[in-house]
Order: sequence, then structure tokens, then C-alpha cells
Amino acid sequence: MSFIFGSKQKTKTPAELVKTLRDDFANLDKGPKNADKIIQDISNTIEAMKNVLYGGDSTEPHEPNQDAIQQLTVEVVNQNVVSLLITNMAKLQFEAKKDAAAIFNNLLRRQVNGKLPVVEYIQRNPALLEALVQGYTHAEIALVCGTMLRDCVRHEALTRLILSADYFFNFFKFVEMANFDLASDAFLTFKDLLTQHKVLAAEFLEQNYDKIFTEYTTLLNSTNYVTKRQSLKLLGELLLERSNFNVMTRYISSHENLKLMMTLLRDKSRNIQFEAFHVFKVFVANPNKTPQVMDIFRKNKDRLITFLSNFQHDKDKDDDQFSEEKAFLLRQVQAIPTA
Repeated sequence: MSFIFGSKQKTKTPAELVKTLRDDFANLDKGPKNADKIIQDISNTIEAMKNVLYGGDSTEPHEPNQDAIQQLTVEVVNQNVVSLLITNMAKLQFEAKKDAAAIFNNLLRRQVNGKLPVVEYIQRNPALLEALVQGYTHAEIALVCGTMLRDCVRHEALTRLILSADYFFNFFKFVEMANFDLASDAFLTFKDLLTQHKVLAAEFLEQNYDKIFTEYTTLLNSTNYVTKRQSLKLLGELLLERSNFNVMTRYISSHENLKLMMTLLRDKSRNIQFEAFHVFKVFVANPNKTPQVMDIFRKNKDRLITFLSNFQHDKDKDDDQFSEEKAFLLRQVQAIPTA
């Protein structure tokens, strides 16, 4: 189905829309002459492409035509417009950025003849994933790139490419950015990368354990409250995930990790204390404690009993699970031999 992107404009097919966009990006690269007009034309074309996928606009809504959507999906790949949308994101007008992200995210899930052409295109051009990740270094496109990345992460093949690249480790810096909105968005993407595809993530964590948890310890020691709390909460989820059993075993074998959790249990923030508790309990419940870990428990047995007995008493009445877990930990600590 062809689409009209202006009441006085000629009707254009999906293929013509894509060609128009490609040509306009090429003209934009030639220099500043008529740049404002070209950027406006690009915005209009991107809006028209979005309307093909989502069914018109508020003034002329219609049901999306599946044939037109398939044509658009094939053409953005064949004419390399997927790449152009990503690499030119910073040049677009504000609304066009959002529309481009909506187009990209929609096309990622579109099948043609049982395949995912846009996903396969990105697999052949993995530098596009790096460009999206590096989008976090540019405030004007960071949030848009974040939404696009998280839709990429839905696909295991694309997640594997990101996890296998050195630039993945940039996320440990992104989640501590001064801009709260950007840091929070980066953490959402970071979390998805480590949790969406559990077997893949477990392999990655195990194979890169030392590097990852050296960086992760920095997050747990962050002076940024949000970073510290989010990182603790995610750590608890990762350690308790069944597929991460080997990672969990290695983490709780470290007496340094135990000492860090015991320090965080005494943090001035009750929320930090609570998240640390959920990691600390894994150390206590471990039936195969290493000699160094057991030595710490022995030396601190009496203090731990006193501490746990009084730990966040107010939660006991409202949170039965917390109360039961705390009672279990007390029994485990009490059972530790002193000699």
C-alpha cells in the first residue's frame, strides 16, 4: 500500500520512501547548503515510514498494510537505510529521532520468508551495535539509542555480539554518569544484557569472571546511592539465578566479597542494607564455605548474632519472607563452631 506524507505530496510507495531517505542523507553529507530543508525533508520521510508501520497519523489513521510493511522491511535492508538511521541519528530533529527509533524497533521484529532481515543485517554489520552503545556518550541521542539497544538485546544473536565486544565494559562507566536519566537508562540496558538470555549470560559471566567482578566491585563501592543500590539488587538476582550456579559458587567463595557485603550491611542507607542482606544470605547458606570465609564467620559469630537479631526489626511484621530468612540466617550463624 502506498502512503501519503502530506496532503499536497505525491503518493510514494515504501521503496520510494526508502530511496528518498537514502538520497536525502547523501545530499546532507555533501555540505551545509540547504541543510535545514534537507533535514526537514528527512523528518517528513521518516514520519511517513513510521505511518506505514503503525497505521497512519492522528489525522488519517488506517490499519497497517502487511504487504507495505514487508516491502519497507526489505528496502531498508537492501538500500542500507538501517545503517543510515543509526549513524545519522544525532543530525535528526527531536521528533524524527523518536520516529527513527520507533521504525528501527518495529522492523527488528519483522519477518520476511521466515527470517528477520534487519536482525541479520545488523549481524553482518556489528559496528552498528557499537554505534548504538556509544550513543550513551552523546546526551542528545542517548535515550533513543538506549531504547534501540534494548530491542536489539531481545535477540540472542545480537546480545552475543555485544557481550563479545570490548565496548560492553563501557557500561560500567555509563551507569555512573552524572546525568541521572542517562545513567538509569544505561543500567536498564546493562541489566537486560546480563539477564535476558540466561544461558548466554551465564557463559559470558563465567568466561570473563575476573574482569567483570573487578569492575562490579567498583559499582558496589560507588559513592552514588542509586548506582550502589541498583548494582546490589542486580547482583542478588544474578547470584540466585539457577543458570549462574558456577558464578555464584565462585563469588561466595571469596572472603573479600563477604567482607564487602558485611560492610554494606552497615551502610547508612536502610535500602542498601536490605539489598546487601539478600547477597549476604547466600554466603551464610552456602554449605561448602571456604576456610577463609568460615574463619570470618567464626571470628564475627557473636557480633553477627547480635546484629542479625536487631536487623531492621520493623520489617519483621510486614514481610514474612524477610522475617523467615533472617531467622534462618540466625540459626545458621549460631550453628557455626567457634573453634
